[in-house]
Amino acid sequence: MAPAKKLKRGSFVRVVREKLLNSVEATASDTRFPPYIFETRGEILETEGDYALIKFGVVPTPNVWLPLEQLEAFE
Repeated sequence: MAPAKKLKRGSFVRVVREKLLNSVEATASDTRFPPYIFETRGEILETEGDYALIKFGVVPTPNVWLPLEQLEAFE
């Protein structure tokens, strides 16, 4: 797992399930997260502070803002 500080615009990432499920973001939204955020490659489109805007997949899916600490490099 790459340290969050190494992740930047253009990095390919996926969401770390354990970090998302135990987060403030999870309590503020529907916890039935789509499997693709954990299993497929997302690309960081922008970063703002400790957050990243991530685009997942080739099919139309909504982009999502998540904390960098909940992401890991996709290898």
